[in-house]
Amino acid sequence: MTKKQKKVLYRIIISAVLLIVLRFLPISGWISFVLYMVPYLIIGYDILKKAWKGILNKEVFDENFLMAVATVGAILLGDYVEGTAVMLFYQIGELFQSYAVGRSRKNITALMDIRPDYANIENENGELEQVDPDDVVIGTVIVVKPGEKLPIDGRIVEGSSTLNTSALTGESLPREVGIGDEVISGCVNLTGLLKVETTKEFGESTVSKILDLVENSSMKKSRSENFISKFARYYTPAVCYSALVLAILPPLVNLLMGNPVNLGEWVTRALTFLVISCPCALVISIPLSFFGGIGGASSRGILIKGSNYLETLATTETVVFDKTGTLTKGVFQVVKIVTEMSEEELLSLTAHAESYSNHPISKSIVEAYGKDLNTSEVSDIQEISGHGVKALCFGKEVAAGNEKLMRTMGLSVPQPEEDGTVIYVAVDGSFAGYLVIADTLKPEARKAMAALKKVGVKKLVMLTGDKKNVAEKIASQLSIDMVKSELLPADKVTEVEKLLAGKRKGKALAFVGDGINDAPVLSRADIGIAMGAMGSDAAIEAADIVLMDDNPEKIGLAIRISRKCMGIVYQNIVFALGVKAICLILGAIGIANMWLAIFADVGVMVLAVLNAIRCLYIKNE
Repeated sequence: MTKKQKKVLYRIIISAVLLIVLRFLPISGWISFVLYMVPYLIIGYDILKKAWKGILNKEVFDENFLMAVATVGAILLGDYVEGTAVMLFYQIGELFQSYAVGRSRKNITALMDIRPDYANIENENGELEQVDPDDVVIGTVIVVKPGEKLPIDGRIVEGSSTLNTSALTGESLPREVGIGDEVISGCVNLTGLLKVETTKEFGESTVSKILDLVENSSMKKSRSENFISKFARYYTPAVCYSALVLAILPPLVNLLMGNPVNLGEWVTRALTFLVISCPCALVISIPLSFFGGIGGASSRGILIKGSNYLETLATTETVVFDKTGTLTKGVFQVVKIVTEMSEEELLSLTAHAESYSNHPISKSIVEAYGKDLNTSEVSDIQEISGHGVKALCFGKEVAAGNEKLMRTMGLSVPQPEEDGTVIYVAVDGSFAGYLVIADTLKPEARKAMAALKKVGVKKLVMLTGDKKNVAEKIASQLSIDMVKSELLPADKVTEVEKLLAGKRKGKALAFVGDGINDAPVLSRADIGIAMGAMGSDAAIEAADIVLMDDNPEKIGLAIRISRKCMGIVYQNIVFALGVKAICLILGAIGIANMWLAIFADVGVMVLAVLNAIRCLYIKNE
């Protein structure tokens, strides 16, 4: 509990004890009034103060005004116990609501803890100086000691360590990093000393973007929240005027008809009506439900930029995927070697021949070799654009490249059945074998598709710029319903436009991508979902939801969270309005007393808030 919450709790306890003691004392008249005012003011002075400020600021109609009028009216009518009890239970409800909001903020507050306070830079004397991360320019080498947060995105130039990425991805498994690895801000360095060359400014780093997304998420309200805001704006004045009419009109009619006026009875009914009508349950529980949903999602590494996107996500019926980097790792790997010599020897010769190339395929061959290269044994390197490379390796002439390169050498080569990029290798003028290089599926991709089908997604689509045979093979492995290949970015937008035109009314289409070429279609879809760890800045900016660990399984989880959240929102709306409508009628005709009014206000609010807290928790499946 916060200090403010503890202070309110102490006031509640003191007021409750005094109220119980006074209830059993033989007091009456002015003495009773004076003594009951002590617990009433202890528990209600702040509500009276807020109500008075609202009147002065011409913002009269809110829950503070309703409570003040109802309780002061009850005390003036001599109902000291009821008046004080209403204020007491209202404050209990407010404390409960405050604590619930604190719980729902917990995940986002933990996320805010990733904000770095400083960056370490070595000065001319080799000593570390702490500087503001905003002052660090791109290319600066910063030092990150064990236990410190990485302040800025960069590349490790010295050292190795283990990073805790849980605040960003929601995953507890640490990540091993070393020289050459890209690291993102917000991670905690657990073990070794790291020197990191910054690749972005602080304002453009991952941590800054995440915090900006979270801090601005509340500005984008859902239709349900906007409805409740408008509802409360008109509802509260309406019930205040209705209570006034209830207090004045029946006594006036009785007076004109010669019947007993019973003014006190009708004023009591009006005050009961006011207590019942307080819209706290709706005004508090609906935003709290969305806040809990966004907080619960963030704890799982899913950043939702606003409650409007959470609401739309719940209606998702079609999910469209990019392929590379979304469903596949986006990293080329050697998946097959065919040769008459040993695979080890062919891979060694090819890796040495490709060792000076920066091409992604060349890098994948070197990585597949996995040993230190003896570059002193490599000479006469020729990089032939559009064909491949030639080099003298360990005294042998090695040529590695595509079929065109082999033809220029007068060699005929086989046509592999495997999907992927084929690198043919010739040694000393003779064909020696080939390597198949391919992008591989993410290990979670199959489970992700199954999870989406399980949550009721009707159609899975893949749009990619890759070759048709590669795209169709991936689609068949993942049981994707529809695939379009060899598309340019503009073609992806066109295909999404067609899908949007054909979807059912009230249902949403989500697009999942990671590349800069996906930014236009991410913006065009009803819901854009970007891969946050390896995704481009443009894709993350254009998206409505960001998956911090690039795990496509989180899409199904996000949909489950959104649907649970919306279910709870609708439950609270129906429950609160239904109970209040019944109790308002009972209060107006004199059946409901002040104690039932307390339940209709505080009781309904507590139950609605308890229900809203469920948004924070979602079971793993």
